[in-house]
Amino acid sequence: MDEEEDLETLGEQLYTRIYPKHKDTAGKLTGMLLELPGPVLSQMLQDEAMLTAAVEKALRALQLEQEPSRVTCKDEDDVSVSSDSLGEQLFELVDIYNTGHSQKITGMLLEQHKEAVLNLLSDPKLLEEQVNFALKTLKEQNEETDVSDSSDADDTEKLGEKLFSLVEEMDPLHANDITGMLLEMDTAALQQLLSDHTMLEVAVQRAQAALDT
Repeated sequence: MDEEEDLETLGEQLYTRIYPKHKDTAGKLTGMLLELPGPVLSQMLQDEAMLTAAVEKALRALQLEQEPSRVTCKDEDDVSVSSDSLGEQLFELVDIYNTGHSQKITGMLLEQHKEAVLNLLSDPKLLEEQVNFALKTLKEQNEETDVSDSSDADDTEKLGEKLFSLVEEMDPLHANDITGMLLEMDTAALQQLLSDHTMLEVAVQRAQAALDT
């Protein structure tokens, strides 16, 4: 019940703000904006620029509804233009959520069928779910990248420690330099050296020879 009362209050405030500039369509525009989430509406009432942008978007949508003949007989150019405008409308709505990844999330959502994108534009709850899901996916991708980077660094460090202890037994005086030279090899080769003592001895002798020159 409280939510309904809040929505009614928001609706009255929105209507009062919209009416002076759009007398004929104020009722319809208010109704369209009231489909947005409550927190977004409250923010709009405090932010004039945000409210103006939302009203303009709603106006464009109204104009499209009132021009069905143009929508039904589109040629190739019109179709591409409509896709662009879909992207713009979606970006503006996604941007309201201040995720910091509006461009990426819009791109992800636009990969869906046109009907699905139109559903997102008309259903704020569905849009919010999809934005949150896309944001979660982006975060997981970033975490995976971070983890793989750090695990590579950890592996190299561990290999370096093992290698150093083995090289130190053979040449304590130059262990640091030789280990450094061997660590320039790729991980697979290093693991082979650690598992094959003969190969390691050969690699150490080569490194010693290089140091002597």
